[in-house]
Amino acid sequence: MRKTIYQYVYSHNDEILNEWIELIRKEADERAIQTMSDRMFVKTCAEFVELVISNFSESVEAFHDRAIEFSEKIVRLGWPLTMMTDGLRLFGQIVEEGMKKEGNIDHNSYVDFASEINNWIFPMYKTITQAYTTSWERTVSLQKIALQELTAPFIPIFDKISVMPLIGTIDTERAKQIMENLLEGVVSHRAEVVLIDITGVPVVDTMVAHHIIQAAEAVRLVGAKCTIVGIRPEIAQTIVNLGINLEDVTTTSTLKKGVEQALTLTSRKIVEVQE
Repeated sequence: MRKTIYQYVYSHNDEILNEWIELIRKEADERAIQTMSDRMFVKTCAEFVELVISNFSESVEAFHDRAIEFSEKIVRLGWPLTMMTDGLRLFGQIVEEGMKKEGNIDHNSYVDFASEINNWIFPMYKTITQAYTTSWERTVSLQKIALQELTAPFIPIFDKISVMPLIGTIDTERAKQIMENLLEGVVSHRAEVVLIDITGVPVVDTMVAHHIIQAAEAVRLVGAKCTIVGIRPEIAQTIVNLGINLEDVTTTSTLKKGVEQALTLTSRKIVEVQE
């Protein structure tokens, strides 16, 4: 029976692919399909069907390597794991219906067919799922590292004056990254004044305020001055209600005012030039 299935799949490769594409279009998440051109979608589907068929003739190790390579590709394309697992189910369904139509399997031989197709298809579920999960975890890890590098950029805006814009929620892990980037930036750029801009921080609670104050104190310890800018009215009210002490920290409501203060601290000012 295995040889019969093998011969049917290889002799009906194009028919199986076309039917598989039509079925997966109906069942797959539209968002995954819409992320690529129709040509890319068909090409990727063809690669998947080829991957499944290759398990007939390749060793376990070779199939595993191909599964990892394909999984990395579809993770980048944004395909969910269900498109692969559903794809395996649909592939077995297409082969079964096609072989029934051609009389390759009947009531008497169906048990042998079901056993053989299961022995072929089900091990692929595990291999493909593991390969996809590994690729997904690796991608998420790399994205996390990239986000951490961008989470607290240290930006020189004038000689001796730099700004660090903070956007989003600040937790303990991110606060550590902010502190490292801040101190490294002060030293490497020889900054005398640093503006920590919290305009993009949606919520300032006791923990967030504590992290920001710690960052400001750390800047002073390495010989620079620190100003916290972007203190919006609602944040100011929250700080007062929480009883957070910012007496030892210079603050301003906007980045513009912070820059003006920083220029004054470095004995400079912006002068309008008359034409």
